[in-house]
Amino acid sequence: MVTYKVIDGKEFIVKSKLPASDYVVNPYVGCSHKCIYCYARFMKRFTNHIEPWGDFVDIKEFKNYKLPKDIKGKYIFISSVTDPYNHFESKYLKTRTALEILKDIDCNIGILTKSKLVTRDIDLFKQMNNIEIGISINTLDDSFRKLIEPCASNVEDRINALKILKGNGIKTYLFMSPIFPKITDFKVIIEKTKDFVDYYCFENLNLRADYKYEVLNMIKDKYKDLYPLYKDIFIDNNVCYWDIYKKDIIDYCEKNNISYKIYFHHSEIKKR
Repeated sequence: MVTYKVIDGKEFIVKSKLPASDYVVNPYVGCSHKCIYCYARFMKRFTNHIEPWGDFVDIKEFKNYKLPKDIKGKYIFISSVTDPYNHFESKYLKTRTALEILKDIDCNIGILTKSKLVTRDIDLFKQMNNIEIGISINTLDDSFRKLIEPCASNVEDRINALKILKGNGIKTYLFMSPIFPKITDFKVIIEKTKDFVDYYCFENLNLRADYKYEVLNMIKDKYKDLYPLYKDIFIDNNVCYWDIYKKDIIDYCEKNNISYKIYFHHSEIKKR
């Protein structure tokens, strides 16, 4: 069961630490999708929650929605450490409120989600000149999705959400993340979705902190034959696998005229 409460939100919009955005809006703290690989678990350091990540959501109530003076033309990402369409959004509408405030601002908006609920706000998206909506998909096998993202929308619903968004004239992208070695088949996913996706983003699986061994133990239990490879990559730190995989993505996308962005090797991206 997910616990939740309404809290005072400090700042509606803050400077981004992500490489591809200027500002971020996070209407919630925590998330109800329970993804076992979620990097945003670090947020627990800044809260008083004792619940495991995925078992709590704080709903931010902002006293004001002050915008930065230099917001014109900037890229605003919704959201960086939560899913903007987690289960509580259907009731509390915090993401929709944020969109209503931003829709008349001359800036660029990006959204990334694992939820089919995103299609609810198509009426607002159509009022925004520079918005793009991303859906995270890293498998077409819903049984695997249940292992790693047990409470997020299923694969079919996410693909359908992309179709609906594109059919309504909304710019879409598919965020293939995280890529699981020998499990994620990027070519199959592209072929399934290319007719309604404007471009693709690729991010490799990054394992750190407490969830590193949660993921590795899942692989050892469910995909025993792959565990030696995962040990080589994530314990012995062999980056060659990702270098080869990255080249395969580039070669395939270039050959098939697929627009793409690659976010491998986070430490290098941060330096740039």
